Amino acid sequence: MLSVEQSYDWCRRLTKQRARNFYYGFALLPRAKRDAICAVYAFMRYCDDLSDEPGADGDHGLAKMAEWRAELDCTLAGERNNNPLWPAFLDVVARYGIPRSCFYDMIDGVSSDLRPQRFDTFEDLYRYCYRVASVAGLSAIYIFGFDSPEAPALAEKCGVAFQLTNILRDVREDAGRGRVYYSEDDMQSVGVSRDEVLRAERTDGLVRLMEHQAARARAYYDASAPLVGLGSNDSRPALWALIEIYRRLLVRIEESGFNVFGPRLRLPAWEKCWIGLLAGVGRRG
Repeated sequence: MLSVEQSYDWCRRLTKQRARNFYYGFALLPRAKRDAICAVYAFMRYCDDLSDEPGADGDHGLAKMAEWRAELDCTLAGERNNNPLWPAFLDVVARYGIPRSCFYDMIDGVSSDLRPQRFDTFEDLYRYCYRVASVAGLSAIYIFGFDSPEAPALAEKCGVAFQLTNILRDVREDAGRGRVYYSEDDMQSVGVSRDEVLRAERTDGLVRLMEHQAARARAYYDASAPLVGLGSNDSRPALWALIEIYRRLLVRIEESGFNVFGPRLRLPAWEKCWIGLLAGVGRRG
């Protein structure tokens, strides 16, 4: 079994390799908080990978996710195994007091991707966004540090904004997996069928649907804006950078005319570095 420091090193390397957007914000944190965020990211990344790996859909994927949940149970109960994640993960959960429910909610959220699902209303989709994204934000603010009781609710809204942005960006990839992350009532309101979304071809109706989703995402970004000011001083640059990177991704999607049916839209590395620089020197706003 790895030592705690070796486990942190493993989490750092995985995060640097996989967290293409988040790492630019993580780098602005003090070392201890940066390491803690990397450990939480590694857990979330593993959950997400289980739901997206080839052949994951169906009973096989659900069985793998059940095994992962059981491994989390055993780890939190004090049992040890050879997974390189756990020593750092346990250290973070104990040190920062992150509610364990966050990790089980994440498993529930990604498990739901392994079976056909539909969202009748936006409230249904919101619950999904909470489980796969807001819980990550809630975990993060325990590491960042906060004093105001308003911070968790704002982190929840911020996570929903992130996930709605992901849904807009990934419509083609999700359709390829037979997944539709738009609610039935929203689709009906603009005259778009589920099959039309699954075809992932640009139509006037699908653009109207994405415009509606983008406006909703912007509203959640705006509603969660006070969160940055509620974090501890040494975490505010990182938190601002993380939110700004995702907010600008939404702007890029809109400015492209919702041209999300080809190569994945992303911010170039130079722009993410520039956001990190602005955050680091206090030029936020």
